[in-house]
Amino acid sequence: MNYPRPAFEQKICPPDQLPQRLAGLPRPLVFTNGCFDIVHRGHVTYLAQARALGAALVLAGCATRPPEVSQLPEPAPDFLSVPQARPQGGGLFVPHASTGLLADQRAHRAGDVLTVMLEEVTQASKKADTQTNKGSSASIAPPVIAGKSIKADIGLEGSSKFKGGGSSTQQNALTGSMTVIVQQVMPNGLLYIKGDRALSLNQGDEVLRLSGYVRATDVDLYNRVSSLRVANARISYSGHGALSDASQAGWLTRVFQSPLFPF
Repeated sequence: MNYPRPAFEQKICPPDQLPQRLAGLPRPLVFTNGCFDIVHRGHVTYLAQARALGAALVLAGCATRPPEVSQLPEPAPDFLSVPQARPQGGGLFVPHASTGLLADQRAHRAGDVLTVMLEEVTQASKKADTQTNKGSSASIAPPVIAGKSIKADIGLEGSSKFKGGGSSTQQNALTGSMTVIVQQVMPNGLLYIKGDRALSLNQGDEVLRLSGYVRATDVDLYNRVSSLRVANARISYSGHGALSDASQAGWLTRVFQSPLFPF
């Protein structure tokens, strides 16, 4: 037998719909925890007392979320514009699509593919030391009253010191290869390239994106070019998932490491 769903289930909403639901509730609002493993009389009494404190009661419930399906980001938009090659004169020869046996096979036109050898290695270090020391003193001679000197030792003395130091070292390396597409040939012969690679693994997703300008003369005989030869290079390597989350500090750790933390 199919029973109708209880009316209170219509009041359950996911967190993203909560602001819209709260806007339509009367004030004042009472918020409390509504996660109970086993509901007994004490829980019901507690909720009734909480409801009596305001005009509306909001409960935070627990639910099992379905496993998230890995969704890789959409690739960067392409501005590739390749002229439509059509045979001319009734023949089968297509000037823009044909490749001669002795012709140069390196990328030189829009739509060609090019392999970029990633050879990015950066290293930076910085060290700073600061030290200050300041001292001062003053003394007052014994005063003379009615021709008599009063024995009194009056003096001021102060000092302050400060010593600070800091050092920073950073080293990054990205090696490998990636095949991109020539998007446009500039008037001076530069090739504008762009491409991305998305990997969906069992422990997360990884996305590698690259764009920039390449000289045709820097492309070797194997249709490869070093990333060090890419002008205005934009290289992005990012990922998310279980491994990425495990390598990040928690919110409480970030609070204590914040520059705004006074201690």
